[in-house]
Amino acid sequence: MKKLLLSIFLLAGATTSIQAATIALTVNKTQKQTITGFGGACCDGAMNPYGTDTRPVTLLYGSPSKIGLNIMRMEISPSFRGDDNASWSNYNWQGCVPSAKIVKARGGIVFGTPWSPPGEYKTNGTAQGGNSDKQGNQRGKLREDCYEKFFPWLNSYLKYMKSKGVKVDAVSIQNEPDWWVDYSGCLYDPQDLVNLVKNWAYMLDRETYPGVRLISGESLGFTQNYTDPLMRDTTCRKHIDIVAGHLYGHAPLTYMKQSAILAAKYGKEVWMTEHSVTDYLKDRLPNWHEQLLFAEEVNECMLAGCTGYIYWYLRAHWAFVGTGETKYGTANKKNELLPRAYVMSHFAKHVTGSTRLVTSRDMTSGQEAPQEYSAYIKGDSIIVMAIDTTKVDYSLKIRLPYNVVSGTHLLSTGNERSNLCQESPITIEEPTNYVTVDMPARSLNTYIFMIEREDTGIEAVKQTEQDTSNAIYDLNGRRIDNQRMMRPGIYIMNGKKVMVKNV
Repeated sequence: MKKLLLSIFLLAGATTSIQAATIALTVNKTQKQTITGFGGACCDGAMNPYGTDTRPVTLLYGSPSKIGLNIMRMEISPSFRGDDNASWSNYNWQGCVPSAKIVKARGGIVFGTPWSPPGEYKTNGTAQGGNSDKQGNQRGKLREDCYEKFFPWLNSYLKYMKSKGVKVDAVSIQNEPDWWVDYSGCLYDPQDLVNLVKNWAYMLDRETYPGVRLISGESLGFTQNYTDPLMRDTTCRKHIDIVAGHLYGHAPLTYMKQSAILAAKYGKEVWMTEHSVTDYLKDRLPNWHEQLLFAEEVNECMLAGCTGYIYWYLRAHWAFVGTGETKYGTANKKNELLPRAYVMSHFAKHVTGSTRLVTSRDMTSGQEAPQEYSAYIKGDSIIVMAIDTTKVDYSLKIRLPYNVVSGTHLLSTGNERSNLCQESPITIEEPTNYVTVDMPARSLNTYIFMIEREDTGIEAVKQTEQDTSNAIYDLNGRRIDNQRMMRPGIYIMNGKKVMVKNV
C-alpha cells in the first residue's frame, strides 16, 4: 500500500508544478541618498593602449549604449610638466583624452585620481611607492615642504585637460593612501590628509575650473580612520565634496556603511571608486553565480549609502568588455560586451538619478544573502531591484508606497546573451499598491512601476538624512552640477518632476 501511495505521489509530482514560495517586501516613502551613477576606470593595464582605444567607452557609456554608464575614472599620472612629451612608465595625461571626450559628449562625469604626485615632491624621490628592494624599501610620502605644491599640480592637470577639450568634474587626493606599494604610490597617514586639506586645499582653483569637486583620499578598505577625520574638521568639510574609498578586504555593509554616516550627515556624496570582483579567475570567465555576487555587491553599496559606484577596469575578462585572450574562452571577444556589463546595466540604466527608498528587507550586515533587495523613486517610476542566488523560484509580493498603473520586468538569468535583460510587461488591471511578481531562481530582477499621479509630481518624500537629495537630474539621469547648464524642460529634483520654463 505504501508503494502504491508513493507511486501516485511521484506521478502527481511529475505532472503538477509546486507553487513557488512567497516573499513579502514593503517599500516605504523614507528617502535616503540620490544616486549619481555608475562607471569604471580607464586606466593602464587591460585598457592598453592607454585610453586611446575608445571602443570600450563607446559600448558602455550614455544613452546610445546598451549599458548606460556615466562616470569614468582616470589616473593622474605623475607627469610634472603636463605636456604631451612628459611620461612616466610610458603613459601621460594625454592617454585618457580620447575616451574622456566621448564620455563627456554623452553627458557623463570624468574624474582623475593620482596614484602618486611627482617624484620630486616625495620623500623617496620617485613616483613609485618604495615597497621593494630595488627602491630600497623607502616609504614614499609627500614631503611637508611640498604640500603647497600639491594643489597647484592638480590645477595644472585641470588646465591641461581643458586645453584638450575635456572639462574634468572632480579630482581625488590619492589612490589608496594607506597601501605601501612597489608601483606608483604615495603614503599618507590620516592626519597627513587632514593637514594637507585643511591648510592647502584652498589652492584648488575652483574659480578657473567652476564645478570641479574634491574627492577624499580613496583608502583601500573604505576605513573610517581615513574618512571621519576629514568630516570632523570644519575646514576640511568645506573643501571635501565626495568621500570615497575601495572595498578590498571589507564588504560594503561594514566599513563603507560606517564611513557614509558622517558623509551623509554633512551632505557629502559617497563614492566607491575601485573594486574588482572575481579578478582571481585565471582560465575562465565568471560563471552566473559569480555574476550575481557582483550584482549583490553593487546592491549592498546602495544600501550602505553609496551615491556613485565605479568598478575597476572597463575592459578585462572579469569586467565589462572582452580582451580577446582565448585562454579565458571563446566568449571573451575583444571589445565586445561581456555578461557583467549587462548585469551592471540593471543599475546604470535605471537607478542613476533615482533616490533610494527604504524597504522592509534592507540588509544590515555584510554577510552574503540568498536574496537581496533595494528600491528607488525616479520621476514617475518606482524601481525595485531583487536578486535571488538560490535554486528556488519565488513570488515576490510587493507593497508599494503609491498606487501604480503599469510595470515592466527586466530579467537576467544566465551568462548567455538570450538570458540577459529580458523585458516583459507586468500586468496591472487597476491602480493598486500591492503587486505580485515572479522572482525566478538564480536571477537578477529590475521591476519598474509607473505611479498613478499627475504630471506635476507627487508629494514630497520624507527625508531622514541630510544628503545629496537637492541634486538636479535630467530625464536621462544625468546630474546637472551647474544650473547655468539647464535649458527649459523637465528635471528631477528631490524625487519630483519639475518643469523649468525659463532659465
